[in-house]
Amino acid sequence: MQRSLFCLLAFFVLLGLAAPAVIAQDDDPIRVDAALVRLNIGVVDGRGRPITLLNLSNFSVFENGEKMDIARFETTTAPFSVVVLLDMSGSTKSFRQNIKLSASRFLDALAPDDRIAVVEFYDKVRMLNDFTTDKRRAATSIQLANGQGQTDLYKAVEFSLQRLERENTRRKAIVVLSDGIDTDAQDRDRQTLADLADDKIPSFLKTEDNAKLNEILDRADKQGVTIYPLALPTGDPARLADPTPRQVEMFRVARSRLKFIADRTGGTLNTIQRLEEMGRLYAEVAADLRTLYTIEYAPTNIARDGKWREIRVEVNEPGLISRTRQGYFAR
Repeated sequence: MQRSLFCLLAFFVLLGLAAPAVIAQDDDPIRVDAALVRLNIGVVDGRGRPITLLNLSNFSVFENGEKMDIARFETTTAPFSVVVLLDMSGSTKSFRQNIKLSASRFLDALAPDDRIAVVEFYDKVRMLNDFTTDKRRAATSIQLANGQGQTDLYKAVEFSLQRLERENTRRKAIVVLSDGIDTDAQDRDRQTLADLADDKIPSFLKTEDNAKLNEILDRADKQGVTIYPLALPTGDPARLADPTPRQVEMFRVARSRLKFIADRTGGTLNTIQRLEEMGRLYAEVAADLRTLYTIEYAPTNIARDGKWREIRVEVNEPGLISRTRQGYFAR
């Protein structure tokens, strides 16, 4: 009797140990291979019209001039996971309705299988909804967005990249609406300029001289995330009223960093001159996402030496032009 009871207890213990292993196997996410480089690629003809019917045989990828073997190819119809990142800092308070209406229309232009997360930022970063294909839920989140205070732009982009890591092998993008003024970065820029004479200030600040921004871009590189900044007019240095040279320079470099983010990740900087343009520019970003191919390749040079690796994509159809990110630092 005791022996039977012991066997029965042992059976249930083993079952209890095995069950989590089975569950973990089923729930284990498929991770993106860290050794692969992922590119989202747009192709247009000589008149700028997108070309969406190409296949793997049309593409060649080069890293530092050496042709790479393509490990994976996805057509323009493959779904995306997209973070809609909304600046709710104090500078946007007077035109929140424009923002919400335009961002909601952006959702309508996405494909049914695209997964959408909505994140707001000000002096905090808050996820309003995690990734979902339910556009009504995402639209409700946009309507609930609210905030005030300073602008944690870079922290918000970093947070979005962390959430995108959980989306595994899906194609990934961030659409960030902001004036580009990150409060911490601006404070550091102000300190850098503090002791300079006014005539030394113009173009003194260097776009790439921000450790936090470079850390974020390295993280985007590893996932192959394309970032589309929509630059609000409140960040335009030309719109400052009676500005000092320091203010002009700080606003100039903030706008330049938005362009830097777009260029490094293969996105585009969309500059909003008038609030009425916001909806149209959101729609253009959604349309661009729907024209991107995705390619992954394994670099032949596997050294993590921190050096820049230049990427070039060629299309074997005459007259076609490709656009993707410029390269990455091998870190």
